[in-house]
Amino acid sequence: MVKIKRWWVQLTSSLITNSYFEGFFQGRIYKGKFKMACSPGMNCYSCPGAVSSCPIGALQAVVGSAKYWYSLYVVGFVGLLGLFLGRWICGFLCPFGWLQEGIYKIKSKKYKIANWIKNIKYVLLVIFVFLIPATVTNVIGLGDPAYCKYICPVGMLEGGLPLVFMNKVLQQAIGWLYYWKLTILSMVLLASVFFYRPFCKVLCPLGAIYALFNKVSFYQYKVDGQKCIQCKVCSQVCKMDVHMYKTPNHLECIRCGDCKDACPTKAITSGFKVD
Repeated sequence: MVKIKRWWVQLTSSLITNSYFEGFFQGRIYKGKFKMACSPGMNCYSCPGAVSSCPIGALQAVVGSAKYWYSLYVVGFVGLLGLFLGRWICGFLCPFGWLQEGIYKIKSKKYKIANWIKNIKYVLLVIFVFLIPATVTNVIGLGDPAYCKYICPVGMLEGGLPLVFMNKVLQQAIGWLYYWKLTILSMVLLASVFFYRPFCKVLCPLGAIYALFNKVSFYQYKVDGQKCIQCKVCSQVCKMDVHMYKTPNHLECIRCGDCKDACPTKAITSGFKVD
């Protein structure tokens, strides 16, 4: 039951976040007042349907200058969401996470990603989201959006592909960077067939931010030691490779609820301020 509910939440969230449907037919992006707000998940500003901004893109743009009030808003918005929900947002509200889950359902042999590789997203967060944009700025103090520019496959899928497809002027302007980003996107989508949410585990800086809040967020998971028989069923069903019976609220946990459904003794609970 949880899986069905989560799927509908993911679908609804994706549709609401990209509800400017006419943009897909007109080949232009929405620039109305709602674009001042950030979406909770990874969703590109340049997507023709996007009605809000990507928090990672917004952070890169203003991290180099504290004089912009918008920088305080973005930091506060992401921090508040992380404090309340942690990576629940990744599991329920991120359109690109939902896409990867759908691709993963394609029948194939499945593999796991080594734990050390998952640390790459924290390196990308520090270098490409904070360090480069803070040190490489333009004349008005806005940072170079290094992550969006050189790495983000979400931007290529949601913005780069549809806008170039519908705009002949942009088609004539594409160069090596476009093909580089297209290669990254292709690799991520292909990897999603064999690995569960590879982008979320390895390349997503927003997931890295929310992960840092998992252990302290108001929304928590708890394992009842008296009920837990350490059958390890929770570990077997967890596609994020978390051993819930050992480490509830692990940094990699997206709080999808699969472990709760599978637990034979109902030892796993979740909610706000779980005692």
